[in-house]
Amino acid sequence: MSALNEYFLRLSEEDRILVSHTTDMMNICEKSYSERFSNFLDERQAALTQAVLKERGFVGYSFYGGYENASRKVLGVFPEYCEERKFPISALTFKYRENDKLSHRDFLGVFMSRQIKREMIGDIVVGKGTATAFVYDTVKDMLLSEITKIGSVGVKVEEDNNPNLKVEQAFIEKNGSVSSLRLDSVLAFAAGISRGKAADIIKGGGANVNYCTVESVSYCLESGNIFSVRGFGKFILFSVNGKTKKDRFHITVKKFI
Repeated sequence: MSALNEYFLRLSEEDRILVSHTTDMMNICEKSYSERFSNFLDERQAALTQAVLKERGFVGYSFYGGYENASRKVLGVFPEYCEERKFPISALTFKYRENDKLSHRDFLGVFMSRQIKREMIGDIVVGKGTATAFVYDTVKDMLLSEITKIGSVGVKVEEDNNPNLKVEQAFIEKNGSVSSLRLDSVLAFAAGISRGKAADIIKGGGANVNYCTVESVSYCLESGNIFSVRGFGKFILFSVNGKTKKDRFHITVKKFI
């Protein structure tokens, strides 16, 4: 049994359903030569579905969330002849007074109060006096016709067919050296804790690598790996920059903020 199959056996019931749905999408696409789409997936779910697609050797797929660098994305699987890949995603722009302060939670709460499920809602990008929400096409008309207030704040909403969003992820950068690229070593450096405490967190299921739980302290990280630590946040091993004279690894770690 492959390591990936062993990983699948340890999945929760919810994740097993997602794996089954992804497999069904591929089967239907191949048999009917028609495109299929998932609901919005978070980063962990997207990583899981991508693992399923790669295990199957399926290549006709892509992820899209409405704009570049979206966190929540829809998976689309497409037949070989399909040239245009149009996703069932709409962008809604909300305008309100800049003096009124609204948060992501405010918008999400109002949407879900309309009995819209979370998986129908993608990213909600909030700025000064404006916010853009990416939603499934099936709930677009309801939001356009029913939303006039977010909390006590009056808003005007319209569909934006060409959202030009450039959302830059902010990081805190940390440079230093570690004795190895093992997960416990890099995690301890990134979080500023002892290696023993890092090992305890990993063994207790509190560490993810590329959005999958890893419980082996000796798991070896590579440049570009994203890892999260329960209670300490999310990081990326940005680069490995050679070795010191004492055979330690120079690394750059960035923390998502």
